[in-house]
Amino acid sequence: QTKMRGSFLLTLLSLFVTCKSLCTPLPPSPTSNFAAPFRLGHGSRTQKIGLLALRGGGSSGEEEVAASVLRVMVLSKSARIPVRASGQAVGYDLFSAEDCQVKASDRQLVKTDVAVAIPPGFYGRVAPRSGLALKHSIDVGAGVIDPDYRGNVGVLLCNAGKTDFEVRKGDRIAQLILEQCATPAVVEVAQLDDTDRGAGGFG
Repeated sequence: QTKMRGSFLLTLLSLFVTCKSLCTPLPPSPTSNFAAPFRLGHGSRTQKIGLLALRGGGSSGEEEVAASVLRVMVLSKSARIPVRASGQAVGYDLFSAEDCQVKASDRQLVKTDVAVAIPPGFYGRVAPRSGLALKHSIDVGAGVIDPDYRGNVGVLLCNAGKTDFEVRKGDRIAQLILEQCATPAVVEVAQLDDTDRGAGGFG
């Protein structure tokens, strides 16, 4: 009976060790292009920031974090952190921080009261939301956020409809999409190489 009890205890210990090893998260690979989410504090509020799978090897810790996340700073109590509506959504929804009206055939700059730090090698494109475009003829203009811009992100709403459009605080008004960009040096040349199209069209 003593041997059976000892064998039973050893079995339990073995199961405990096995479960612990299976439940322990593996450290991220230094060459992996993906990373787990983490939290950054902002004053008394802790905000969950989603990693954007932009990580590369060979960087210091701070540089790696800066290149891997979309850092967001809240500028007022009316602001809301940009979020993706679903797991595979490309854009981060932007929310209005104020009540305002976009008159018919007019435009209005709407504040979000958030500032962002776009990861290096990317820029932020403020794009319209399909629902607003279809139902209310609301488009977005001047939608480029440079990586070095640290001010209040504004959304220029353009109303192509025939009725005024009411914006309420907390409404989703646009989406922020991060796109890779290239900024090569500009070199003046005497002649460009020939192509099949040539100068056809205007761009």
